[in-house]
Amino acid sequence: MENDLRVSAINRLVAGCAAVLLVTVTICSHAQDSSSAIPENSRQRSYGGGWECMRGYQETQGRCVRVVVPSNAYLDSRGSWQCERGYRRSGENCAAVQIPANGYAVDSSYDQGWRCNRGYRAVGDSCVKIALPAHAYLLDSMYGVGWECERGFRESGGECVAIELPANAYLARSGDDWKCERGFQRSGSQCSLIVVPTNAYLNDTGSEWRCHRGFRKQAGSCVAVRVPPNAFINYSGDDWQCELGFRKQDGACIVVAER
Repeated sequence: MENDLRVSAINRLVAGCAAVLLVTVTICSHAQDSSSAIPENSRQRSYGGGWECMRGYQETQGRCVRVVVPSNAYLDSRGSWQCERGYRRSGENCAAVQIPANGYAVDSSYDQGWRCNRGYRAVGDSCVKIALPAHAYLLDSMYGVGWECERGFRESGGECVAIELPANAYLARSGDDWKCERGFQRSGSQCSLIVVPTNAYLNDTGSEWRCHRGFRKQAGSCVAVRVPPNAFINYSGDDWQCELGFRKQDGACIVVAER
């Protein structure tokens, strides 16, 4: 009886090993079949499944075909071709860029392939010298007129005109306008003194006045806010609101009726 049990256990172990071996062989066979399906000049993807063509090749109908690089072109990091500086793509070729006098070639496929030297700007297919007015300087920009006025001047009719500062004024940060000093406000081309009424103060910028808390602006003065019973000055400081359990009605706070 004991021998029979021992033989039965051995048979079960042999059957289990055979099943594992069969699964392993099947997996290896599938892996070999998958590898054999990869075309020439390709490789397994580093992540995910499938394959990808090597650099310099592109996928065409399940094959990896060599990328044809035309004259005056090169393979970029993605494996596509780009025209060299001084050339632009024209179909499947690279055509030479016609660079005007006072211009230079650039690596760009979005414009005409050239830009003008400093001191010139593009007008059609030419580079025209920039007429720089007095008190102006050149800009490193391919847009606009190509220059800006110096600080303290503003553009007017193609010239740089000096900014006239009125009394109690100073040049703005932009340099092409002016602002009034603290306690003054702009009025036309002058800076007028701000008259601060009683119970008021200059704001943080110093360009206008505000009423103290508990007062409200009325015409050119600050009038006291009249707070009725069961009310208090609100957050803004220039009005009032009723306490909890009361509501505002006709300038007073009345008790909210219980339901």
